[in-house]
Amino acid sequence: MPKEYSRTQRVGEQIHRELAALISQELKNPGIGMITLGDVEVSRDLAHARIYFTVLGDESACKASESALQKSRHFLRRELGKRMRIRVVPELRFVFDDTQVRGERLDALIAEAIKKDQKQSEED
Repeated sequence: MPKEYSRTQRVGEQIHRELAALISQELKNPGIGMITLGDVEVSRDLAHARIYFTVLGDESACKASESALQKSRHFLRRELGKRMRIRVVPELRFVFDDTQVRGERLDALIAEAIKKDQKQSEED
């Protein structure tokens, strides 16, 4: 039996598709860098949507992109309202997803610990 998806999940997926197209094609804000949209979480009452994104670049590019997205959220919400067929378009909140950065840091720490263990075992 196929798994059924809730309305919030379906709306979140639609918001994800539409925002990806809007940001890449119609948003002309130079502060936005190379953005990848991750997950979209929509509240049960469809009033709020939290959009997770990552940015290619350093921390200053992340902050600049987040600021530009926050400034453009009203335009994006209005355009979503034109494209989607729902009664209430959620308020958009963009959140930087730092799981990739934390994962890379953990990988580096693990590699460093392995090197220390290997060096320690060679000395013994």
